[in-house]
Amino acid sequence: MPSMQLRPDDVVVGVDTHKDQHVAVLLDGLGGRLAEFHLPATAAGFAELLTFALACVGPQGRLQAFGVEGTGSYGIGLARFLRRHGHTVQEVHRPPRNGERRLSGKSDTIDAEHAARQVLAGRSTAVPKTADGAIESLRLLKTARDTAMKARTTSMIALKATLVTASVELRAELEPLTDHKLIEACAALPSTGWLAAPDAAMSHVLGSLARRWLQLHEEIKVHSKHLKMLTKTIAPRLVEAVGVGLDIAAEMLVTAGDNTERIRSEAAFAKMCGACPIPAGSGKTNGRHRLNRGGNRQANAALYRAVIVRLCWHQPTIDYTARRTAEGLSKREIIRCLKRYLAREIYHLLPPVDLASSTHPAPVANAASRS
Repeated sequence: MPSMQLRPDDVVVGVDTHKDQHVAVLLDGLGGRLAEFHLPATAAGFAELLTFALACVGPQGRLQAFGVEGTGSYGIGLARFLRRHGHTVQEVHRPPRNGERRLSGKSDTIDAEHAARQVLAGRSTAVPKTADGAIESLRLLKTARDTAMKARTTSMIALKATLVTASVELRAELEPLTDHKLIEACAALPSTGWLAAPDAAMSHVLGSLARRWLQLHEEIKVHSKHLKMLTKTIAPRLVEAVGVGLDIAAEMLVTAGDNTERIRSEAAFAKMCGACPIPAGSGKTNGRHRLNRGGNRQANAALYRAVIVRLCWHQPTIDYTARRTAEGLSKREIIRCLKRYLAREIYHLLPPVDLASSTHPAPVANAASRS
């Protein structure tokens, strides 16, 4: 939305979001600053901002767009409110720390004005996720499962580190056991009420860590069950792709969001996943590219895991690797190429918007039969 397409009476709003309070700056169609507005991060505050912005619009003008920081965190409530009332919301990023921020300083008002000017200049075109459908439910389940898995791993590491300082007899009894048998044995250790003796405290701590591990293990099983059912319902074809398991499919769906139409092409999806090469040539080095270190790094890691599986078990991938190796490419370069190809394939397997945004998906069997 270049500024030359706007009229002087038009209004663009930039919002710097925080947990309890947001700050908005309003610009006219020529870039002149109209006003700033401080609002609480509540439904009443959102309504006050919308009313104030509409009052600033000239007789021939329009309320063009809202540039909102943090549409996936602190700004998600405001973004949802504005979309429900039929207004355009664009996701903006904070100023780079080594550029505009260093020269112009840092404050909530400055950040809000920067957000508005990004929209006014047409530099901010990203459509935020709606986060109101089945994929948002998938994201929440995945967050609970991932954090539980990290906590379970931490419990096992703490248990083994604590066991190193146990008595020689206890170590000789427990250390040869496999992980699961070690957990069961530690959970069965007696725990007395008086823990002044080191051996009694050791028994109590090992039992506590083991029972924590078992509790987290059961929690993960419940989350995994729901995650599996929901992922297969939303994208049955994606789950069936070679090397793309439930975890990888869920990560790709969360990256795309409920409103998959916001991703304009497979190249845009590859850039979102950090799987597209970046031009890095000039003069005699024109035509060179470098590694893309941006994008969603969790999605990039998921693509890497899927490619590693295909390198072992997918014959077309094995043949491609042999051909590219003969051409002189290293294994690392081949994996980068394969991640780009896989991003293209996954993009075409993403669910349609009506299914991705459905908050009440059909049973797994019905979804599979329709595909």
